[in-house]
Amino acid sequence: MHCLERFLALCLLACVGLLPAQAAPSAQEILAASDLVRNPDFPFGLTNTLIEYRNGAQSDSSTLALYSRADPHSGQFRSLIRYLAPARDANKLILFSGKDLWFYDPSSKASVRMSPQQRLLGQASNGDVVTVNFALDYKAVAVSEEEVQDGDRKPRQCYQLELQQRTPDATYARILMWVEVGSYRPVKAAFYSDSGKLLKKAYYRRYEMQLGALRPTETIIIDGLDPKWVTVMRFSDMVRRDVPEAWLQRDYLPRFKPE
Repeated sequence: MHCLERFLALCLLACVGLLPAQAAPSAQEILAASDLVRNPDFPFGLTNTLIEYRNGAQSDSSTLALYSRADPHSGQFRSLIRYLAPARDANKLILFSGKDLWFYDPSSKASVRMSPQQRLLGQASNGDVVTVNFALDYKAVAVSEEEVQDGDRKPRQCYQLELQQRTPDATYARILMWVEVGSYRPVKAAFYSDSGKLLKKAYYRRYEMQLGALRPTETIIIDGLDPKWVTVMRFSDMVRRDVPEAWLQRDYLPRFKPE
């Protein structure tokens, strides 16, 4: 049973009074619950606007359309990303399917394999912009409670989780994540390299009712060495939609036509 399914089962048992009141969720269950806050359990689309700032001034931006659906076997999301802006990149595509990540340029009609760790814009990597269930790529090995400041500098009582990659295909070697007690909302995260270097920090903000639940509509990403290098990801136009299987095939990329 996938950890997401187990968490849902525990919620059902609690509702019908079959789970002891004192039973505390495990680190992996907390992680799975935070995934459910970030991502719906059905196919969807959204617009992701990325804005890069250096020393407080905007230096670059990009707008993407994202279409995602979960694989019925692994439970992990597969995503197709289409560039909307700037004009020079319009209609370029990124396909994330299973362990493979491909970039397609309609001008050259060539698809090139990419790395999830490769930067897309500023501090946002390819792995940051595709939809991911962390509980499937990482093992939560520790949990503690502490009060931390969220992206608005407000105190939040959180579980601190330490995540270790299950496979080498995971974008990061290690992640520390803070998840709010009770709501399971992700508050912030710190991402590390194989050598233990802090790569970036992220704050999950602006929770709004989207796709049937309160979800973060903005992520602030701060460079691990230079705090004045910041990338903002804003999510809008979230909608439940059909994502055809054909869209998630590399061979289909030259034929993809936006609706």
